[in-house]
Amino acid sequence: MKKLFDHILLATDGSEKNLPAVTKALEIARTCGSALHAVYVIDDTPYSSAPTEILPADVYAMSREEGEKALDRVRDMAGGIKVETLVLAGRPSHVITDFAARNGVDLIVVGSQGKSGLSRLILGSTAESIIRTARCMVLVVKDT
Repeated sequence: MKKLFDHILLATDGSEKNLPAVTKALEIARTCGSALHAVYVIDDTPYSSAPTEILPADVYAMSREEGEKALDRVRDMAGGIKVETLVLAGRPSHVITDFAARNGVDLIVVGSQGKSGLSRLILGSTAESIIRTARCMVLVVKDT
């Protein structure tokens, strides 16, 4: 019998608002016996058209450290579930959907709002873009 979801991708930004999505992804992975991938994407789009000297190595290193902390939190919450974790860089929605397509992911789990102070009326812009472009199911988990 085929599992409901073989590969789940959790996209986390490490924020408190994202914790319900982490919890839900872990719950589904545990219930379905799914492989779980967790990614943190360093958004380098503000620097994509700037000269490389504008993004100092220490800024990238600080962002990478923030990502590792977010993924450590996911591993700590996993309670025995094996989680493959990766820190990636690029435009978050593109990186997440590309990762999902390349790795046979059949469910992406994201939070409805990211850590940016700017909020949209219904969904965060990253979640909205993932919904529009993903080739698999997307579960958007609200911060309750």
